[in-house]
Formats: sequence, C-alpha cells, structure tokens
Amino acid sequence: MANVSHIRARLLAWYDIHGRDLPWRAKPGAYRDPYRVWLSEVMLQQTTVAHATRYFRDFTARWPTVAALAAADDGEVMAAWAGLGYYARARNLLACARAVVLDHGGEFPADEAGLRTLPGLGAYTAAAVAAIAHDRAANVVDGNVERVMARLFAVDAPVPESKGELRDLAARFVTGDRPGDWAQALMDLGATVCRPRAPLCLVCPLADSCLARAEGAPETYPRRTGKAERPHRHGVTFVLTRRHEVALVRRPPKGLLGGMLGLPTTPWRSTPWSDAEIVGHAPGPGPWREIGVVNHGFTHFSLDLRVLAARSRPSAAAIVWTARDAALRDTPSLFRKALELLPE
Repeated sequence: MANVSHIRARLLAWYDIHGRDLPWRAKPGAYRDPYRVWLSEVMLQQTTVAHATRYFRDFTARWPTVAALAAADDGEVMAAWAGLGYYARARNLLACARAVVLDHGGEFPADEAGLRTLPGLGAYTAAAVAAIAHDRAANVVDGNVERVMARLFAVDAPVPESKGELRDLAARFVTGDRPGDWAQALMDLGATVCRPRAPLCLVCPLADSCLARAEGAPETYPRRTGKAERPHRHGVTFVLTRRHEVALVRRPPKGLLGGMLGLPTTPWRSTPWSDAEIVGHAPGPGPWREIGVVNHGFTHFSLDLRVLAARSRPSAAAIVWTARDAALRDTPSLFRKALELLPE
C-alpha cells in the first residue's frame, strides 16, 4: 500500500503552487460560496473547463446568488444554458435553486445526505459541494480522479468494471484535513499532469509512488473495454423565415433538448425520411428547398439532419418568431448549425 501521508503531503504541496486559477475557485483558506461551487460542478459535468468558463461568468453576472437564479424565468435560463448540452440539467438547475430557497432558507445543506435530497444532485455533485464548499471529508471521484487512482495502483480491471475499486482506493486518502483542497488537487493533477494521453510524469509530484509509471506504460491506464458503436439516426429540420426573423418552437419539457426553443423537426429515427413523408411535419406550406445537412453527435447517438428552408407564413400555431441573431445565440448548437446554412 502506498504511503497515504506521503502522497497527501506531496500532492497538497504541489496544489498550493500549481493549482488552477478558475473563476469559481477560491484560494486555499478563503470562503467558498456553495452556490458557485454547485453551479460550476453542474456545468462541468459534460463539458470542458475552457467551454464552461464563459457560461459560468455570464450566469453569475446575471444571477449572482441562488435566490436570484431561483426567481429567474425558465425560458431565460434555458436560453442562457444553450450550448452546454444535456438540457435536463438546466431544468434541474432551476428546480434545485428553488428547493434551496423554499426548503432550506437559501442555504445549501452542508453534508452529502442533505445535498442528495436536492433535485439533480447525484453522488458526485453532492460530494464535491460538501468537500469543496463546506470542507467536509467527502470522497469526490470524477474521471480525472479515476485515472489518477488507476495509474497510481496499476489497476488492471477495465473501466467501468473497476469503478468501485477506484472509488475505494480514492477513499483511502480522504481525511478531515483540507478535504476541499484535496479534492481539487486530485482533479487538477488529472486534468493538467496525469492526462489521458501523454501524461507528464517527469513533473508529477506522485511519480515516485506510481505503479503504472514503474511499469513504463502509464498511458495504458485506466484499462478500457471496446466501445459499442453509437446508433445513427436521421431527421429533417425546417428553417422558416420572414424578413430577419426565424420560426422556432418550444420542444416538449421531457426528453432530449427538452424545454428549449429550437427549429421544427421531424422525429429522429434509424432510417432516412423520404420527401413524401416529411410533408406533414413542415410548419408551413413552402415551397421548401434543401440547403444542406447537419451532422451532429449526441452522447448516445449520432444524427444526420437534413435542413429545408422556406419563406412563407406558418401553419403551425405554436410558432415563436425570433430575431435570427437571437436564434443563433440562444438555441442549442444543433439548431445553430442548421441556421448557419442559411444564405445571408
């Protein structure tokens, strides 16, 4: 067993010097706003630090407290979330903010059990907020931490089968001494040094304790099983314009891109749509012309989306006319790609 005290001391000393300067992160020893910690963790679940930074700054400028977010208009929050993906998280974001205000007097619970009662907070986010914001001894395990543990102990079992073992290994290092800094130090080490490819072992503070490095092939950890091929789907979307406006519809609250404003589309299915089939899905009589195809990848499937354009009066009652510039800014990236095919 690696020396826990030695590893903790080395990594925390490294973090004090090399920890990332992030807009949601407070310096060691400074007050950590649970709202900012929670918001950043939700944003980072399916995107990179670089991509999330602008959204975090925009959100906290517009809604600087959990109470301000709880009072926000649903549509405005969904529009501000556009581009971060997994729009169910935006709905949970509002539900959580409102639960904190209504049920907890505007204060986030300090312990994992209390945090887990909030809408949308799973085990990871609850542990992260408890550790980072409240300095509770919580085991915060994300992909970066799994990678560090897999290499540190040369865990041969592949992911995801090894997730439980990696979590147990990480738990050995959790103590009441600087638990928030420890969680962030592990994340930073995985993100900047113990990288998925080309790990920087020569500057790693834990190199002398790493079994994968001793074997000479740290980049082969964590072990992986072959990925199943993602399903592929087909759809058609309709860009109906009048002057400088574009027709949008509110998507159903449940499901992919739920609750967002987007272009009208056919359902997405495994076989391509014929011209005869799509007539009943068009939001207006046309005539429609094809202006291109959008290729888009979601987490669980890829999509080819034919883009048809027309200038006409709509026949669908649910149409919302929106300035084209606003649509390009506030709709999900899938629909922005389609709008970008329109000629100027």
